[in-house]
Amino acid sequence: MIKGTFTFCLSAALVSTALLTGAAQAADKFVAVTSIVEHPALDAVRDGVKQALAKEGFEEGKNLKWKYQSAQGNTGTAAQIARQFIGERPDAIVAIATPSAQALVAATKTIPVVYSAVTDPVAAQLVKSMDASGANVTGVSDVLVLEKQIELIKQVLPDAKRVGIVYNPGEANSSVVVNRLKELLPKSGMTLVEASAPRSVDVGSAARSLAGKVDVIYTNTDNNVVSAYEALVKVGNESKIPLVASDTDSVKRGAIAALGINYKNLGMQTGTIVARILKGEKPGSIASETSKTLELFVNPGAAKKQGVTLSEDFVKSAKVVVK
Repeated sequence: MIKGTFTFCLSAALVSTALLTGAAQAADKFVAVTSIVEHPALDAVRDGVKQALAKEGFEEGKNLKWKYQSAQGNTGTAAQIARQFIGERPDAIVAIATPSAQALVAATKTIPVVYSAVTDPVAAQLVKSMDASGANVTGVSDVLVLEKQIELIKQVLPDAKRVGIVYNPGEANSSVVVNRLKELLPKSGMTLVEASAPRSVDVGSAARSLAGKVDVIYTNTDNNVVSAYEALVKVGNESKIPLVASDTDSVKRGAIAALGINYKNLGMQTGTIVARILKGEKPGSIASETSKTLELFVNPGAAKKQGVTLSEDFVKSAKVVVK
């Protein structure tokens, strides 16, 4: 009788353990993350998302399944990743940068999609407005006030008249910036000179085409350009064309200055939204957000290589001075 009771209790304990294990597995959340390309700013977004999720109680290896894939700059690959992720049915998909977000939003109307590092989500047709979408999409924009970017160009090169820009015309956020600059620059006595770089490998040749035609090159957060920024820096140094960026990581890589967003913080802001969805909120009830905090990064060494002398006050005003 005692043996039978012991056997019954052991069996009950095993069943209980199995049920608890199953419940724990059922409670696990699955977040899939995709980025159009890998470069420091977008990598920082990805890492920020993961850090914010851990802060909110969702940790990989404990109660979170985490999957990341990069499209390596290829929009066709971005579409393939979107289809793959949708087939895997995650609880939320994070899409970093415009092309990846567009691929996902076109492919699913049910799985929550949280975009990040998208300059103009409305122009990219991800959402109809920055208000709560009522659909399966929300996220965080990295839009910048371009008037402040023009002020930065003037601070670096007060006499600049011709501003060059290298960009991918197929990237919606870049086209929006270019069109806006065409409107704004003449008000400051400047004109825009464009150079197309549809692929990352085109960045160097596009930059060289601007030599002798521009006083300064401004780069927005175009993913082709940022992923191949060293090619741009090479041209800037050789041709003595000052480089002004909107991505602060580009200053570490050779731009003179950037007034931009902290992309790690942008990722954490995005991750907080993802956590809200994992906890039960509907993406359609969460308004899209922007980052309000800008940081000035300055690289005096790059300025010297590109033939520019920066004022002492300007350098002192920077949050980060790259040595």
